[in-house]
Amino acid sequence: MKNRMIKAGTAAVPMKVGNVSFNTDAIIEMMNTAKDCGILVFPEMCISGYTCGDLFNQEALLSACEEGLRKIAEASAKRKGLTLVVGLPVKFQNCLYNTAAIVSEGVIAGIVPKVNVPSYSEFYETRWFTSGKDVIGRELQIAGQRVPFGIDILAEDETVSAVLGIDICEDLWVPDRPSTHACLAGANLIANLSASDEIIGKADYRRNLVLHQSADCYCGYIYCSSTVDESSTDLVFSGHSMIASNGKMLAEMIYPSRPTLKTGVIDLDALEYNRIHQNTFVTESDDWYRRVKVHVKPLGGKPETSVDLLVKNLKKESYTVARMPFVPKDDTELAKRCARILEIQANGLATRIRATNIKTLVIGVSGGLDSTLALLVCNEARKLVDGVRIIAYTMPSKGNTSDRTYKNAVDLMKSLKAEIREVEIGAPVKDHLITLGHGGEYKGDGDTTYENAQARMRTYILMDAANMENGLVVGTGDLSELALGWCTYNGDHMSMYGVNGSVPKTLVQYICRAYALTCGDKKLKNVLLDIVGTPISPELTPNKKGVIAQKTEEKIGKYDLNDFFLYYVMRWGFGPEKIMTLAMLAYDDLDKEAIRTALSRFYNRFFYQQFKRSCLPDGPKVGTVTLSPRGDWRMPSDASVSLWQEILKKA
Repeated sequence: MKNRMIKAGTAAVPMKVGNVSFNTDAIIEMMNTAKDCGILVFPEMCISGYTCGDLFNQEALLSACEEGLRKIAEASAKRKGLTLVVGLPVKFQNCLYNTAAIVSEGVIAGIVPKVNVPSYSEFYETRWFTSGKDVIGRELQIAGQRVPFGIDILAEDETVSAVLGIDICEDLWVPDRPSTHACLAGANLIANLSASDEIIGKADYRRNLVLHQSADCYCGYIYCSSTVDESSTDLVFSGHSMIASNGKMLAEMIYPSRPTLKTGVIDLDALEYNRIHQNTFVTESDDWYRRVKVHVKPLGGKPETSVDLLVKNLKKESYTVARMPFVPKDDTELAKRCARILEIQANGLATRIRATNIKTLVIGVSGGLDSTLALLVCNEARKLVDGVRIIAYTMPSKGNTSDRTYKNAVDLMKSLKAEIREVEIGAPVKDHLITLGHGGEYKGDGDTTYENAQARMRTYILMDAANMENGLVVGTGDLSELALGWCTYNGDHMSMYGVNGSVPKTLVQYICRAYALTCGDKKLKNVLLDIVGTPISPELTPNKKGVIAQKTEEKIGKYDLNDFFLYYVMRWGFGPEKIMTLAMLAYDDLDKEAIRTALSRFYNRFFYQQFKRSCLPDGPKVGTVTLSPRGDWRMPSDASVSLWQEILKKA
């Protein structure tokens, strides 16, 4: 497996304003400390100090900075696979520039000048520095090397396809950012050397800038700002440093002790997937840029890695992977998401009601999670459209439907003030099976005819009831069931509008729980919480003395694990080895072979059940992952799974 995970670092080092020798030694010491980093970023003007003021016009300081850069480059020759970015003032053709020097394995690969030089409020950089906006295609002699100089430089490691662009402080705070153009030309990593002083509210604003730029440009953004060691004559600096990727904060520090190294692991595969998938990310010609060679080692140092080795290296970095990627870990955010999803579902259904002018909703309620959520959606839609009528059917099958689910179904319908209708399907299903020549009794495990006849009978009843009442059948099947094909073709697979079709099972239960805790109705709360705690089952086989016997997860595996696979297959397009690696991190209580078996089963079901997804009813999209054949997912029903299975066997 190609290893495209990069460990990036930001450095908070002790410094003294104008004491270049002290600052250079601190930078070199930190460089030698950052053993496993592939990229290391220091603050703006870190070699001299940002707050030197008119000392920037002193030849002694400028010459010392050049000598400091030479020492740093010389020391970096021993650090294989590391690229570091340091800041210093640089003279070029009668002008002085605020620059970032890119250094890798003894070579000063390039020097990039700051474009947006501020002179407002507390900033007055134009007193000393010239904007680099017109510096293109130039070279300069510095620190004993001939070095590319200009804003047209991208630093590239071809082995791991890491391409680094540069922002310097204010370059992030303007509408037309250098990093935006760099990313459109191929940069997937941006280093920002900054000297951003601290005032009330600025840290939050700065954080949002970094997160949004990393999201807008699908890049890793490595931001490192000056520490409190800068002059406090008028300003205080906080050392605010951030490593973000794809709009997610990986690591952050503010007011750190010195020295402090903050690191984060950036996944270049994820960045690349977003750029390919989002075709509005239009690539600009990179002819304008010069690509200079640098060395950026991947995590662990090996460009090719195994699942076991990558897991080991990621654990060493305390790299965390959520077991339930569809479910926010923060309780407040989870509550907001649950409410928002329900709102989207209800508004989708309300729009369909208005468009058809059909105000009678017909729904089958089993006492399980999916039909519970669908009924809650119907209830919320009723609040949005006047005159909506909900007819809820419970269709028990004697000997199969458990006492618990039947009671919960009835109690739920009563609590939500739906019109309750009951049709016992045991006898008609038996008659149907006898007429078919099957015989009316369950023949044991694998008797799909017996099981599916019940699901189709329920759909048959609902469809005819909708015709009789001039109603619309609301479907209950969720995203996880559609991914695995765990639905009966033309049974619970079909409806007139499927409200749960893009909600994964792991999230369904949280939405129901959140509703229970906020509904303000004690009876409704109790029944919802009991439904959430009920084992997931279609109840299509005989129960055991009124207790559920057929448990879905015993057949198709745990839903949380299947949802985990689904997320990384569809949201990120990862291959079997990468998914297996992430699963081993998230599920450290499962051994490798158990995960391999579960993933193999997932792939088989996902591929072989595509035909059921090719003819899905309409339904609202609520998240980034959905299987609608009209929207996000188009796949041939006879696609072969062999490539994925072969890779998985060798992982």
